[in-house]
Amino acid sequence: MKKIFVSGCYDILHAGHIQFFEEARCLGDQLIVSFASSEVLWIHKHRKASIPDEHKKALLESLRMVDKVVVGKSLKKGLDFEDDFLAEKPDILAVTEDDQYGDLKRELCNRIGAQYVILSKTPPRFQPVSTSMLVNRIKAPNEVPLRVDFAGGWLDVPRYARAGAFVVNCAVTPMVSLMEWTYEKCAGMGGSGAWAMLEGRDPVQSELALGVGWQDPAVISETGLCVWRSGDRPILDIKSTGDFLNGRMAIYYTNSQHNTPSMADCTRDYERIAQSSLIARAGVIEHNIATLAAGVCLYHSVQLDEGMARLPDIEGSIARKYCGGGFGGYALYLFQKQEFRDKALADVPGMRAVEPFCRKLF
Repeated sequence: MKKIFVSGCYDILHAGHIQFFEEARCLGDQLIVSFASSEVLWIHKHRKASIPDEHKKALLESLRMVDKVVVGKSLKKGLDFEDDFLAEKPDILAVTEDDQYGDLKRELCNRIGAQYVILSKTPPRFQPVSTSMLVNRIKAPNEVPLRVDFAGGWLDVPRYARAGAFVVNCAVTPMVSLMEWTYEKCAGMGGSGAWAMLEGRDPVQSELALGVGWQDPAVISETGLCVWRSGDRPILDIKSTGDFLNGRMAIYYTNSQHNTPSMADCTRDYERIAQSSLIARAGVIEHNIATLAAGVCLYHSVQLDEGMARLPDIEGSIARKYCGGGFGGYALYLFQKQEFRDKALADVPGMRAVEPFCRKLF
């Protein structure tokens, strides 16, 4: 009888594990599965086990291709299964192509004359996931805000960062979730960063991988009216609730989508963008919507110089600009008084209210 041995954390079983077990079982007559104990997981992975060891053992034992399950308790990193491996004396130790402890495991196999077999990755039956991805998805929020940006946009893109400049933005409601998304898609409100966060992916890394900046996931995660230092990574400079903006903001849909990554390398006036961020920052410090609006207007002048179409004049508005990269999507409007915003909501098709959102800690 040829014994096959496999080891891992298997903290949250998924289809990838099942496929690996099935392929390993085809190598012989008996499959022994070892999983790292709760103590090993805590010491080497710095996280709690998803379920108690006895429950995990019962789940693994219930799988039709698994003949025996053991719990790895050795505290040697990468070799928590060593004692059981030496006791069982399997013929084959099967591992995946991305195994991190190949040299240690080969040496262990040599000690008992076992064969070390790397199972090539075969096409997965389902979208590949990992235990870490599943843990992050479970921990992900059920809903998040989107955001509007006032000034300093593009200075969150690392290659355009400027010392002494800022990015000014605000998390807004209504909220969104994986099941409910009441905004237009590809519309400049930070949707891709929000979606990554809801899925449990690293939203900052996700945005940077697109070639754009970090401001969307930064403010969506932080919430509130925020000022960030321009740079490679988000560093919060100022945060407030944004209460002075209540009833004074609306977004207007321009009836066309936009694609921020495609515009990242357009020619634009970064000096004026940096200046707009200083003015808008002063507005946040002063809780002064007029000063904030001046920063928005200066930034919008840069957008017009890029070739973006003029936005409609709306009675009572004191500032307007395209959200995100512009050339479509939503545009932000600031209003002198709530009465003017309410009238715009009633009279202008495509206009909708947004409000500042600051997460309560208690």
